Amino acid sequence: MRKEYDFSKMKGEKNPYVKDLKTQITIRLDKETIEYFKELARNTGMSYQNLINLYLRECAEMKKVPIVQWSHHA
Repeated sequence: MRKEYDFSKMKGEKNPYVKDLKTQITIRLDKETIEYFKELARNTGMSYQNLINLYLRECAEMKKVPIVQWSHHA
């Protein structure tokens, strides 16, 4: 095994199984929410979509239930 490998000339290939692992959807999110995850993405090097997916997966695994409070305007 080599100490170092040069991956700079390697051609990136998409995962052929990604369609079996994930489902594409359309969802409407607040601008502030998107900006929050985009900022996290800039800091982590991950895409904001992956970060949102990781967070939602964690919520599902923990069976978190959102607390919904509607504000009443007079």
